Amino acid sequence: MSRGQARADEFVAYVDARRAYLRRVAYLVCGDWHAAEDLVQTALIKLYAAWPRIHTDGAEDAYVRRIIVRAHLDEKRRPWRRERIGLDGVDVAVPEALSLEDTDALVTALEGLPQRQRATVVLRYWCGLSVEETADDLGCTTGTVKSQTARAIAGLRAALSTDDVTTTERRPR
Repeated sequence: MSRGQARADEFVAYVDARRAYLRRVAYLVCGDWHAAEDLVQTALIKLYAAWPRIHTDGAEDAYVRRIIVRAHLDEKRRPWRRERIGLDGVDVAVPEALSLEDTDALVTALEGLPQRQRATVVLRYWCGLSVEETADDLGCTTGTVKSQTARAIAGLRAALSTDDVTTTERRPR
């Protein structure tokens, strides 16, 4: 087996094992399944180019998460560079069915957060990264991660408590 074939086989094995995880991370970061697929594809292309260096360090997941977050933030900073395909309101992506009401409320609350706060919360609590690892993935200081996390949690609490109050008020007695 050639060196190039061994590299490709290792990469394919990694992608097979981690694609669903990476797709969920991308969805939680951007809130759209189609955009999440694009982010994962972009991340995997960049990972393949860096595979020999990254694979020997064992830092594949961290590298891909960093690419996903940075690619998403780059796209949000430059919306004029993206072309919208389809007709407004006609080609709306249908989210996958969620089994729990709490999960739905949490995802809705996450979508209400600013992009940087959402990325921070996803990396810290869904991916289980430390403050330092999150700062490294986002390319910022640990203080920024802490403040963004605090603001995001306050925003999530406000959004989720508002939803509970609204739901309680609408119920017939």
